Formats: sequence, C-alpha cells, structure tokens
Amino acid sequence: MISRGIDIAAKGMMSLIDFQDSIANNIANVNTAGYKKEGLSFRNVYNALVEEPVERNNPKNHDGRLVGEISMGSVTHKLVHEFSQGTLSRTDNPLDLGIEGDGFFKLRAPDGTITYTRNGAFCINSQDMLTDMQGNLVLDEVNQPIRLNLTELNVASAKNLVVNEDGTIVAMRNENATALQRIGIFDFANKDEMMAVGTSMYVPKDITTNPEVRSQKFSVQQGAIELSNANVINEMINSINVSRNYETLSSFVKEKSNQLSQAITLGRLNV
Repeated sequence: MISRGIDIAAKGMMSLIDFQDSIANNIANVNTAGYKKEGLSFRNVYNALVEEPVERNNPKNHDGRLVGEISMGSVTHKLVHEFSQGTLSRTDNPLDLGIEGDGFFKLRAPDGTITYTRNGAFCINSQDMLTDMQGNLVLDEVNQPIRLNLTELNVASAKNLVVNEDGTIVAMRNENATALQRIGIFDFANKDEMMAVGTSMYVPKDITTNPEVRSQKFSVQQGAIELSNANVINEMINSINVSRNYETLSSFVKEKSNQLSQAITLGRLNV
C-alpha cells in the first residue's frame, strides 16, 4: 500500500507539472493578440476495487465483499484551448480587424499550409495582397487571396477602405462605393479538437472529422484587435494553487518513502 500511495502521488505531481507549464504559456502570451488560453483535461489511470474480508478474525477465509472503488491516480489526458471571446481593443487602423462572436480568419502560408486565427492585425504587402504580419495570405469566403491595389481602386490610402460587419470590403471614392471581396470567416463544430500551430494560429487535429463550416454568428469590427483571453491574475492564482498542491504531494511522497525505508530495514532485521 505504501508503494501504491507513492505511485499515485507521483502521477499527480507529473500532471501538476504539465498544468504549470500550461499556466506559464498563458502568462507569456497574455499580451498576444488573438491568443486563446490553454487548459488541460485529466483522466484516471484506472479505478481499483476495494474489498473487506467477510471474516476478519479468520485469515483462512479469503472471501470479501466490495466496499467501493479508489482511484489509482490521474494523468494528463489532452491539451485544450478555451475559445471564449477576448476583449476588442480599438486601434483605428483600417486594416486591423476583430471578430466579435464565432469564427476565425483563414490564412494560407507561402507553402500552401492553411491555418486559422483570431488575430486580425493585417497589412497590404508589396504584391497588393492582404496578409497577416507573418506574410500569410488572408483568404476570402471562396478561399481566394484578397487583392487590394489602392492605385487601381483609385483611393488615396487604406483609410478609404471600409470593412462591413459581414466582412465585405468596400472601396470609398468620394460618394461612390465599390464592393470588393468578402473576408472569409470560418468556424468548427468541435473546438476541443483544435490545436495550436504557431502564434495565435490553430488548425483542427483531423479535418475529416471536424471540417470547417461558414461561421453564422459573427460581426467583423474594423479598427480593432482581439486581445488574448488569458488573464494574468487568474493565471497567477492557478499557479499558486498548483505549487501548493505539488508541495503537499511532495511531502506525502517523502513521508511514505521514509515509511518504506523503515519497513525494509525491519524486514532485514527479522530475517
């Protein structure tokens, strides 16, 4: 029973280390636009059946009755992200876009890799394409890159571009307005099966079982950036609680180790 207790506590300590790493990552990205905080889910290793002897004073009778179950410890099951709405911060930059509601912007890297993000800090590159700050192309609702040649559009600057709440880009020329492409806003039914692949970029773990869909409940806000939904105060409180729990388990392991050493010593003396 002593070694079993040490094993259970050790599994708990390993899970707490994973939890602390997740908290540290959240704190490091508390100022990262579009970042979604990490969390961990845990599972029991297994539950052992606990029995008591039917006749305690009769060691020859091995029959027992079921008392209940006891957990043999928990381990980290999987890393998940909480996709709750982050605060929209006004920047008044016409190419900064924030999503209020569900969905992601869709990006295509130069090598063709597709990712999804809530970080709408965009710019127009030297080829007149709308990109994020890493150079990934922003795609429209039909998966085409968005081209914004200000000279051809006959507008003075990006300030003459208006992005409607549905994502439609409109070029304003005096009193004339020309509708251009509509920025694609996509979503996923099971966000628990999303994983991070870079700075505020996410992809489904399996696109076949969790395919992208067109987002229905969203509003694109021009001149705003969605901030991280990680809260430094909450994360610090979580970190303190994890540290306390780790210290408790560490003390338990030390105590049980001493008991095991004493039991081994007594066993040797009795031989």
